[in-house]
Amino acid sequence: MQYLAIVSLIWAFSFGLIGNTLTGIDPIFVATVRLGVAGLVFLPFFRLSQVPTGSHLKLISCGAVQFGVMYVCYMTAFKFVPAQSHLVALFSILTPLYVVLINDLRQRQFHRKYLYAALLAIAGAATIKAKAGSMDSLWIAFGLMQIAGLAFGFGQVYYRDWKRNHPETKDHQIFALLYAGGFLVAAIACSLFTDGEKTQLDTQQIQVLAYLGIIASGVGFFLWNKGAAISRAGTLAAFNNAVVPLAMACSLFIFGEISEIEGGALLRLILGSACIIAAVILAEKTPRQS
Repeated sequence: MQYLAIVSLIWAFSFGLIGNTLTGIDPIFVATVRLGVAGLVFLPFFRLSQVPTGSHLKLISCGAVQFGVMYVCYMTAFKFVPAQSHLVALFSILTPLYVVLINDLRQRQFHRKYLYAALLAIAGAATIKAKAGSMDSLWIAFGLMQIAGLAFGFGQVYYRDWKRNHPETKDHQIFALLYAGGFLVAAIACSLFTDGEKTQLDTQQIQVLAYLGIIASGVGFFLWNKGAAISRAGTLAAFNNAVVPLAMACSLFIFGEISEIEGGALLRLILGSACIIAAVILAEKTPRQS
């Protein structure tokens, strides 16, 4: 669980950095660079001999869905909520439900407490009221984030199951394959849809992309999947929304997406966070078998 908590803190700053520093840069290009940098970070640790027989394509496919599809949709969502990156964080609130449902379908079992934990985490995130914007663009962003949530939810559950079937395999020795799969999807999308005129970066943007690639994507995804493999499905689901109030707070108050604290905004953040903490506690009280 500690890995998930650490990554939630790391990711909290990413939404504001993307929405406020990388505005005007093609989002799919950003996704491709992030995954490319993350893959390079783990390439020195890759050991082909340590990949279990028959797992090469499985791990590449897992990364293609969890990182590639997710990032293309997630980054593109920022185009439809300019200067409101906190909305992208808010639109990810259904991911816990996707995690629980995907886990139950794969195990062919129904875990009632995990569903309750997921719904409580969703309620906590929904408690935070977002600033209004154009509904047309918001619906597009919301739809993209649901695809991203499904892709990310499937990938983490799939990797969790794979790792539990191969406990002898060390995560860092095979993780480059996941980034390779994600990079391949993003690179294909980039070659088809990226506007070349929107790939020019200034010094600050290069620094932000380096941080996002090395820390938020590279270290972040690695620790997240590592934590997912040793966590209960309900705990994993609840933590998928732990980043929402943190990201909302960073985007709104650190990156100045509102000029002052709106009435009740701080209270809603506190209440939302309390619900998510309660969801984690509920999941942790469930027997370890799943």
